[in-house]
Amino acid sequence: MIKVSESAKKKVVSLMEEDGFNAANDYVRVGVKSGGCSGLSYDLTFDKEKEENDKVFEDNDIKVIVDKKSFLYLVGTVLEYSGGLNGKGFVFNNPNANRTCGCGESFSL
Repeated sequence: MIKVSESAKKKVVSLMEEDGFNAANDYVRVGVKSGGCSGLSYDLTFDKEKEENDKVFEDNDIKVIVDKKSFLYLVGTVLEYSGGLNGKGFVFNNPNANRTCGCGESFSL
């Protein structure tokens, strides 16, 4: 399961509206891809449809879809948003990551 913090929910809803998506009906697609300074990086996009092998979660009124392969890396992750002067944007608090890079956008197991 992927959890969504209150700060991430507010930012997701705002960004979805800006991009023509509706948070009540559409999805936040979270995935993992090869790359980044630690080996794997996070991918976050919006989507109107889910694929056959996607896992669907709903937390804090946000629908999250994760492809089957990425799910193994992301189970238990909390999506947060850090704003302000020193903010990083979206932050993935992933209990499965053994090591993360300084920017927080990539990890390794």
